[in-house]
Amino acid sequence: MGSAGDAFKLKAHPKLPKDKIIALVVLDGWGEATPDQYNCIHVAETPTMDSLKQGAPDRWRLVKAHGKAVGLPTDDDMGNSEVGHNALGAGRIYAQGAQLVDQALESGKIYDGEGFNYIKQSFATNTLHLIGLMSDGGVHSRLDQVQLLLKGAAEHGAKKIRVHVLTDGRDVLDGSSVGFAETLENDLAKLREKGIDAQVASGGGRMYVSMDRYENDWGVIKRGWDAQVLGEAPHKFKNVVEAIKTLREEQQPKADDQFLPPFVIVDEQGKAVGPVVDGDAVVTFNFRADRMVMLAKALEYEDFDKFDRVRFPKIRYAGMLQYDGELKLPSHYLVSPPEIERTSGEFLVHNGVRTFACSETVKFGHVTFFWNGNRSGYFKEDMEEYVEIPSDSGISFNVKPKMKALEIGEKARDAILSRKFHQIRVNIPNSDMVGHTGDIEATVVSCKAADEAVKMIFDAIEQVGGIYVVTADHGNAEDMVKRNKKGEPQLDKNGNIQILTSHTLQPVPIAIGGPGLAPGVRFRKDLPGGGLANVAATVMNLHGLEAPSDYEPSLIEVVDN
Repeated sequence: MGSAGDAFKLKAHPKLPKDKIIALVVLDGWGEATPDQYNCIHVAETPTMDSLKQGAPDRWRLVKAHGKAVGLPTDDDMGNSEVGHNALGAGRIYAQGAQLVDQALESGKIYDGEGFNYIKQSFATNTLHLIGLMSDGGVHSRLDQVQLLLKGAAEHGAKKIRVHVLTDGRDVLDGSSVGFAETLENDLAKLREKGIDAQVASGGGRMYVSMDRYENDWGVIKRGWDAQVLGEAPHKFKNVVEAIKTLREEQQPKADDQFLPPFVIVDEQGKAVGPVVDGDAVVTFNFRADRMVMLAKALEYEDFDKFDRVRFPKIRYAGMLQYDGELKLPSHYLVSPPEIERTSGEFLVHNGVRTFACSETVKFGHVTFFWNGNRSGYFKEDMEEYVEIPSDSGISFNVKPKMKALEIGEKARDAILSRKFHQIRVNIPNSDMVGHTGDIEATVVSCKAADEAVKMIFDAIEQVGGIYVVTADHGNAEDMVKRNKKGEPQLDKNGNIQILTSHTLQPVPIAIGGPGLAPGVRFRKDLPGGGLANVAATVMNLHGLEAPSDYEPSLIEVVDN
């Protein structure tokens, strides 16, 4: 009988040798964009990374790191570190986010899951609250998913339902919130006809209520908390359509959907119809993570100090998905992340490739857990070593923008020089973590530090006659300003540029080189649409192995010189 490892046996590559030492470097948040003063990678001194571009097109090229290339629904969806590392490690594109929710709702699987069974315990005696963006924009949520969830929850025993809506006007046309509210009210009326007490309880505009991100302004979350949980808001209405129409008209200067002030729906006695109380269930139904993490912290964390919650009800809370795989937040969710099997890491250890993986705390899980298909631990403990360097805690990353780049570089260097490993895999987080702070000067410093770490790794690869592969998981530091439709920096009311702290839709570089790279190896010219999922097969080839047939094709070919 064959061993488990037999299923993972790969054929030897016909032209490339085995047992080369390969350094695989992921620069987090390092995209490629037009050089200007807001491109921190361009502004920073990055001689090592700059030198790689001279290898284009044979040894340096760009790959896609967002949208469909990493399993997101549309190419308007920016990539993120979790899906980026999933693709890099898995070698295939797995459905993420909205697609998973669609599949779970369509099949009914969502109602059999741990997350739904958890919130269902509240249905008999308490209220189910749904909080999220009321929109068909498909970026953070979709109204049709909410409609299905309402119907399904009612069929599975929810007797009292309250919906807390956030109006959009950002991913969809301003003013479209009225139509969405009418559609939702119509659905809730049908549930009421069936004897279910279902109504909208509160609302507000997404940019002013509940949907801040990256801990930019906790006041946004507090306004939502006051309306949704405490049932308190400056504006009170009998129904949601009247609320939106009135606030859009009355607020001066005229409020658009994004910035509607918080409101609560009240009964005949003027009492809020849907505050959150002990024993209730709460679901945040957005599938996109970045603008749900802060609210999730307020709903889930007992020791929370960002604002005074006044009351912290004992609730059963679940996200539509888990919004932060690193923080395991929220701990309950309705739709599980993709089931990723047969990752490149598992194949490599079963084919004699000893692996070392390292990063600092903030990205350690990305270069291990997410890389390995959302799986903790080792595949073969005797073949792998994972090293986590503690991140600086309790400070914003722009305070110490060099972070632990040089320590990661040193650990990688030592692992390379030890000659104990065939693959040394690292994530250098600086350009992403500091980029998220919006501090341009600090981000420039962070990019320089990342470049210095890469240099340290290259020097070690030079000494052992190895190969390097450098890439990134998504863009961030290469464009730090919001842009108008013409691509010019966008200004706020006071004429100041609007800083961009998010990821971008830019492609990322991949470069190969080092003394161990066989002379005829070059990037293929027939994969212009290549993305992060193509990297795994590429690396397997460099290890002297052919990739599994269902992997995205390798980016490299060997031409006879």
